[in-house]
Amino acid sequence: MLTHVGLVRGHNEDTVAWLIPGAGEDRSRRGMIALVADGMGGHAAGEVASALAAKTITEVFYRTAGTIPEALAVAFAAANRAIRDHGARVPACRGMGTTCTALVVQDGGATLAHIGDSRAYLLRDSVLRQISTDHSLVARMRRDGLITAEEMAVHPNRNVILRSLGKQEKCEPEIWPEPLALREGDRLVLCSDGLSDLVREPALAAIVAANAPAAACAALCQAALAAGGHDNVSVGVFAVVAASGRRARPVSLIQPVRQSNLGVAGS
Repeated sequence: MLTHVGLVRGHNEDTVAWLIPGAGEDRSRRGMIALVADGMGGHAAGEVASALAAKTITEVFYRTAGTIPEALAVAFAAANRAIRDHGARVPACRGMGTTCTALVVQDGGATLAHIGDSRAYLLRDSVLRQISTDHSLVARMRRDGLITAEEMAVHPNRNVILRSLGKQEKCEPEIWPEPLALREGDRLVLCSDGLSDLVREPALAAIVAANAPAAACAALCQAALAAGGHDNVSVGVFAVVAASGRRARPVSLIQPVRQSNLGVAGS
């Protein structure tokens, strides 16, 4: 996973996070989690909202009993409260919010939890498919047949988000009740709209198919920057491989180092 401030913005309001527990850990029964959060609120507030979402969702998911969808629902609700509570305490952060798109991979299946217009994709057999639904005004207008896909890209209200964390007292994430069965060779992609608005799906699919995950992340970020980089850019690419039978080590990433025990990457 990578996140980049872009070429126009003065600071990065995106946060990316993932955690792969070791095989001997209790939380390994939950599998791995990865997420992209795109903060809203201006100045430092958006950055605070996205970091709070990543921290809270990651922590609460692994300590919550029940099914994976139930744990994700509890985690997203907790993140919504944490963002609202912080905004109530800190005037500069009042009204902040964030998107969040998270994938949990466990026992060969992927479960999506999603709110906002960051995206999740599946690349399978060279075909790229968006597996999240954009919670935006223009996406709803497109689904209702009021505008075309081409009109979405230039619509004056294309940045209006209908659902997010922190903006409403009760959040309404989209959470899959059952996992998507994965196959060896699948690629899962998470990204903020700073990537999906600038790198069209055919180019995204070609880059992900032609590169190992880390190289694909770097190439996708560069493609967004080459197309203007007018927003923060965040992306994660995950390859599905056959189980090796080896004991897994716990893996998390911070880039640059900001919250070293949480596996959070941000500005």
